[in-house]
Amino acid sequence: MFEHRTKPLLPRKVFYRRLVHHAALGVTIIVGSLGIGMTGYHFFEKLPWIDAFLNAAMILSGMGPVATLQTDGGKIFAGCYALFSGIALIAILGIIFGPVIHRALHKFHLEDEDRGGKR
Repeated sequence: MFEHRTKPLLPRKVFYRRLVHHAALGVTIIVGSLGIGMTGYHFFEKLPWIDAFLNAAMILSGMGPVATLQTDGGKIFAGCYALFSGIALIAILGIIFGPVIHRALHKFHLEDEDRGGKR
């Protein structure tokens, strides 16, 4: 997916295209995760869609639930969704910022080679 350390840096246009692709993938995962949360809150807790959206968005962003959970099924879902959301947040950040970090490390590696640095 990323260029090898022995290859030159990608041209900016290609790099920006890669950034857009990774951002779109991150947004897709966010929308899918939000949909899972909304569906769960709507069916387990019988929350209206707008309240289900609010609860799912708050948990997905790491802020915590808004509505008080009433059912055991809803509480189990909320716990599982919170665990999923923590892992999803880390994965999404890696997907979105991966190209930027890779480019920075790749550039530093190339500069090190230009100065005669060792591997």
